[in-house]
Amino acid sequence: MIDDIEYNTEREHLIIPEYGRHIQKMINHAKAQDTKEERNKLAKSIIAVMGNMQPHLRDVPDFQHKLWDQLFIMSNFELDADSPYGAPSKEELSERPQPLKYPQNFPKYRFYGNNIKTMIDVAKTWEEGEMKEALTYTIANHMKKCFLNWNKDTVEDKVIFDHLFELSNGEINLKNSEEDLTDSSRLMKASSGKKYSNNNNKKGGHKKNNNQNRNRKRY
Repeated sequence: MIDDIEYNTEREHLIIPEYGRHIQKMINHAKAQDTKEERNKLAKSIIAVMGNMQPHLRDVPDFQHKLWDQLFIMSNFELDADSPYGAPSKEELSERPQPLKYPQNFPKYRFYGNNIKTMIDVAKTWEEGEMKEALTYTIANHMKKCFLNWNKDTVEDKVIFDHLFELSNGEINLKNSEEDLTDSSRLMKASSGKKYSNNNNKKGGHKKNNNQNRNRKRY
């Protein structure tokens, strides 16, 4: 009786184990049929069973296409049956994808991030006026904050204005501005205070800052 025991290590390798051994046996049986009519009939029946095993994917686009591709994969691309989507090739599925290039709009000042470049491009399209001025100083303050996150020392507004002028291709010029950006210590305090506030919320502590609105700046 012990000699009749069949271990999984001695059985045929399952190409897609999620469908189980019975589906694999059904596919092998379909491959062995002599007529294409019978193979097509069995292939459609196997697709129906595979679909019933994953009812949560019935509403997913191209679900049937995926099932047919998996059917041919589990047959080791040896099943001669007609698929409504065409049979995939082994070379096509084994082909390595092309590497994706990491987007780098301005690698010279990476510490500002890609979003800053997008904001600058949007600001360049706005008409001159109070709204564009407010957006420009908001961008400059955010650049200063990003700079301080990268370099904890203080930074002069002139450096930020020069970088903004360069990244905007000379279309945004704050070099002669009489208005200062937010103080470095306040930016660093706001950044660290946000983390501190989040920790307090996790512990259940709520502290109200009465000076929050008192020192609020225009930009």
